[in-house]
Amino acid sequence: MGGMPLNDMPWWRWRSNVRSALHMIGDPVFQMEVWRTGRDGYGDVTDAVYRLVEDTWLDNWSAEKYVGTIFRDSQEAALVDVAVLRVLKILHQVGADAPAVAYLDHPAWPEAVQAAREAHVRMATADGDDPEAPPRTLEVLAIYNRSA
Repeated sequence: MGGMPLNDMPWWRWRSNVRSALHMIGDPVFQMEVWRTGRDGYGDVTDAVYRLVEDTWLDNWSAEKYVGTIFRDSQEAALVDVAVLRVLKILHQVGADAPAVAYLDHPAWPEAVQAAREAHVRMATADGDDPEAPPRTLEVLAIYNRSA
């Protein structure tokens, strides 16, 4: 989000939260180094899921509803929908308050990671950001969401 044009989308704060969640969910190295070890500053898997669906209600309706406000086009929205559905299926199976390992060791987790990665790469690239940069801390995300 360093070069991300934060305010070129009407609901850019929601977009940044969705991107942050997809980035963390789509990065298995991050998950091994942060979520499995319980490192501070990034939240846990449940926090990421919450950022993914809290304001957007993507747990209730399609991302297509937000094309032009959060998502740039239908392709981006479709990738987000796939990721959300895969992650929420696991959430409902393991429970919202489950430890990170319950998600990360779930047999369907690799598919959720792949879907989140595809959505993250599409969104980061569209925003002019480097999709390979490591996820930012929640503190940095909060600073970005206050700026612009």
